[in-house]
Amino acid sequence: MPSADQLKALLKAYASGDDAQFQSVAMQIAAGEARVGHGKLAEELRELIDRSRARVPSPGPSPIPLAKPRGEIADLLTVTYPKVHLGDLVLTVKTKAVLERVVREHKNIRDIRAHGLPPRKKLLLVGPPGTGKTMTASAIAGELSLPLFVVRLDRLITRYMGETAAKLRLIFDAIAQTRAVYLFDEFDSIGSERGLGNDVGEIRRVVNSFLQMVEQDTSDSVIIAATNHPSILDRALFRRFDDIIQYSLPTTKEIRTAFEAKIAGAKTSGKIDWVKLASSAKGLSYADVTRATQDALKHALIEGHPLTQKDLLSAIDERKAALQHGNVNRK
Repeated sequence: MPSADQLKALLKAYASGDDAQFQSVAMQIAAGEARVGHGKLAEELRELIDRSRARVPSPGPSPIPLAKPRGEIADLLTVTYPKVHLGDLVLTVKTKAVLERVVREHKNIRDIRAHGLPPRKKLLLVGPPGTGKTMTASAIAGELSLPLFVVRLDRLITRYMGETAAKLRLIFDAIAQTRAVYLFDEFDSIGSERGLGNDVGEIRRVVNSFLQMVEQDTSDSVIIAATNHPSILDRALFRRFDDIIQYSLPTTKEIRTAFEAKIAGAKTSGKIDWVKLASSAKGLSYADVTRATQDALKHALIEGHPLTQKDLLSAIDERKAALQHGNVNRK
């Protein structure tokens, strides 16, 4: 029989998601059973431990039993293990407060559940492309040490009546079985207004299915939907989310903060006029600011000189030109 200390250590390791410690204690128990003559039980325990090692991923402690989708669901989800945190994002005070509240509730989810209360777990992120919606999902996963599962809409949405809803059920089954952060990016693809004229029958079926499934979900997973086009979402969807978070293009102050963070530690030449730099980048998204900074750093590296303000301004101009060209082609 395992000792009381071993049982406590086993439960403590499981609760904290420390797989290595959990397996170590389990092996100690198996060894103890072998010493007292319970050879068959010890062998069965070792086989179970070996199976768990083959199944559990290596990116670090994780409180979930499955970290890689298998079978049919593997075609619908991709998984990553983000190391990003909320402190790595440039957020407004209000947005940061909302996200921190979600993280706090999930870090204390057992106490919240014990009092019969539901945690905030269904988030709708709306705003222009490149403003940090997808990165937010990564940051929440990173804060909670959970995997991030991204729904593959290209595999979810089909032209066959009813098939999309059936695949949606598989995803919500995974949400219930495996605690993680689940991201429905470009959510308007499945959540558009039921009165729109494009394939109304199937859209209505999918929206109704999502409404029912998200309403019935009582898991400990975090469900995040992100869209650039909130105006075409079905109105009934908004009531199903705990928080609706609005993202917008960064202000000049936020752009400056982003630039300073991106080039921190880089060797620079001459004084950087942050006001001029931020003003020049006005109208760019966070993603565009990041790409412009990376382009400037690569250029300085290839040319063999420290980063200069000229490098940054040139990269900003190139990014704006690329975006303008893209807008012209879409007209």
